[in-house]
Amino acid sequence: MKWFYLFIAGALEITWAITMKMSDGFTVLIPAVITGIGYIASAVFLSVALKQLPLGTAYAIWTGMGIVGTSVLGVFLFQEKLTVSQVICVMLIVVGIAGLKLLAKD
Repeated sequence: MKWFYLFIAGALEITWAITMKMSDGFTVLIPAVITGIGYIASAVFLSVALKQLPLGTAYAIWTGMGIVGTSVLGVFLFQEKLTVSQVICVMLIVVGIAGLKLLAKD
């Protein structure tokens, strides 16, 4: 369950970051409310996962999920551009996340 909680925390981090962009500086009500709820829920799920996971591993995976998810969704939802070097760096983050998960001592 600890990995499930961490996955939910990462998904909620992506959610609040995307809706923060959609809130246009907290001037659009619904995305602004979702941002606040998502932020708090993400922290709650991360804290539950941290009861059983090492801080460094869990935090790196949580933030890595946020980086990868927001980068990919930024391209599709906001027509943001990624350079080849940015894509390579995001892929390195994915490799790092996978390595941390595979090497984590449960």
